[in-house]
Amino acid sequence: MFPKVPDHHKPNKPLVPSGLGVIYVLASATYLFLLHYYEEINVSSNVSPALTLAVCILFGGFMGLLDDWMDLRWRYKAFFPLITAIPLVSLAHRLPLRTSITIPILGPVPFDASYVLIIIPLIVTVTTNTVNQLGGLNGLETICPAIVMIGLMSFSGTKAILLSVPLVVWLLLAFFNFRGKIFVGNTGSFAMGTTLAAFAIISDLKSDLLISLLPYIFNSSLILLTFFFFRTRANVTFDGEKLCSDHRRSLITVITYRHPLTERQVVLIISILVAASTSAALMIHWLWP
Repeated sequence: MFPKVPDHHKPNKPLVPSGLGVIYVLASATYLFLLHYYEEINVSSNVSPALTLAVCILFGGFMGLLDDWMDLRWRYKAFFPLITAIPLVSLAHRLPLRTSITIPILGPVPFDASYVLIIIPLIVTVTTNTVNQLGGLNGLETICPAIVMIGLMSFSGTKAILLSVPLVVWLLLAFFNFRGKIFVGNTGSFAMGTTLAAFAIISDLKSDLLISLLPYIFNSSLILLTFFFFRTRANVTFDGEKLCSDHRRSLITVITYRHPLTERQVVLIISILVAASTSAALMIHWLWP
């Protein structure tokens, strides 16, 4: 049912079904539509957080599906998330959301009108692209976003119900992805990145999302800087058992730089880094609510 692609970090490069992130998109959208049907809507604003999140996930999944089909260059698909920000802009325009971002020690920084037209699209674009860029290893593009999702849900109070079913579905996909049985593809990573950004905006957890994504931001910054200044790309070699690199152009190559590690060891190390940044976000959230 799903196209198969080679797993380059396994002996003999076995073919693995890819694009199963579409299951997450369909299951999450269905659940959120049902949640929208039963939730109480603010008549004056006529906007539903559940419906908004569902539309964002559908948009993000469709953008990722296009990339899976067409294999677009980064210069084009990097701007795809701007489309998925449209429902959030509509939500922010109709609801009295806080148009400021709290920075530890400094406090809230107001953005006023620019929040809707600049900050929201920027959050969605950065989050979706950074989540999409940190992948390529079994479990990496599923386990790490799940950690961030759990962290955001723990901050969000009653709004956590929006992600209860999406989290269960994603964890199920992560179980098979970590074992090398499936790939979620760009469909899954785009949809997950959009989910995190949209939920953070809906729940007013922008600062918490930013702190949680620090390993992702470091990875993307390293990739972009080395490409723009040196026109080189990150790459790891696989000797049939372990991964190794002779350069430091991404988070994966920094970890494996002249230090061979198995695929699962690399995924575990990066997962610990993401868990640490998410835990730091939780502590800062308590200290500077």
